[in-house]
Amino acid sequence: MTPPRRTRRESGSRGRREGRFAEAVAAVWLMLKGYQILGFRLKTPQGEIDLLARKGRTLAVVEVKRRATVDLALASIQSAQRERLLRAGRTLAARRAPLRQLALRLDLIALAPGRLPRHVPNIFNDLGHG
Repeated sequence: MTPPRRTRRESGSRGRREGRFAEAVAAVWLMLKGYQILGFRLKTPQGEIDLLARKGRTLAVVEVKRRATVDLALASIQSAQRERLLRAGRTLAARRAPLRQLALRLDLIALAPGRLPRHVPNIFNDLGHG
């Protein structure tokens, strides 16, 4: 007998729980590295920012990707996301006076089962996308 299939609602609920868990793991990882977490799942007109973090004079818009392997997580971020996420970060920084003078960058936290998180600061520069 085959197990019953999950409904879309059940799958979506599970995905949201896993996403929130991945973001929490990423936040802890960043805090261990000295970052201050300023927000989770921040909504802007340009879209949602998974995490907003600060370290020194840097404001990091952090995209969290959880996949079967770290390599798949690293490959899953697309260059088309860059401008959207950076615009979203600029929008949030403009709303908060203490953040306006910080250097803005886009970071990635790649997560995979059984592996330590991998933090890639300034993801597009590291991948050669400018």
